[in-house]
Amino acid sequence: MKSLKLIAALVVASLLGSCNTFIGMGRDMKILGDGMENSANKANGGGGGDTSGAPVY
Repeated sequence: MKSLKLIAALVVASLLGSCNTFIGMGRDMKILGDGMENSANKANGGGGGDTSGAPVY
């Protein structure tokens, strides 16, 4: 039982330490999605703007 608690504590600590990594990954995914959306709009001849509404930290 003690080892399970220790493993859980280590997992939580590693997840809290990697928050900045996940924020950076989220930014990269947003940029990738924006680029794909812009390419699709150009291919369809439509205009459009930034309609994602995703926050940028």
